[in-house]
Amino acid sequence: MLADTLVLLGALIVIWIIASLPAYVSAKMVTGGRATLGEAMVATLGGVIVYGLTVVVIAFFLGAVIGPTALVWAAILGFMAFLGVYKSAFHTGWLGAFAIAVVSVVVAVVINLVVGALFGVSFPAALPHQINL
Repeated sequence: MLADTLVLLGALIVIWIIASLPAYVSAKMVTGGRATLGEAMVATLGGVIVYGLTVVVIAFFLGAVIGPTALVWAAILGFMAFLGVYKSAFHTGWLGAFAIAVVSVVVAVVINLVVGALFGVSFPAALPHQINL
């Protein structure tokens, strides 16, 4: 039981580090090299938590007022909250936070293509991992 828990914890930490790499690379580019891996890890974890809480709370309260479209507004406001975390973690403006988020997606796709070409795997499976010509 303890061994399983330790393996799970170790796997979650490794996944957290891997998921933070695109944010780290893009933040390095956008901030001129001032970003650290630790800041990227905090921003990645904090951003996901803030996004999730924002979406759930806003969808719950707005859902009672405006109905099913509340989820769309919740996702938009959740993304803005996520950008707020990036803005704070990387000491940049709103445009810089948006640039980090966009470049992170591009970096994640490029990393996935390289890893997919080398090893035939994808993380997560939804991202493209091969180019069909």
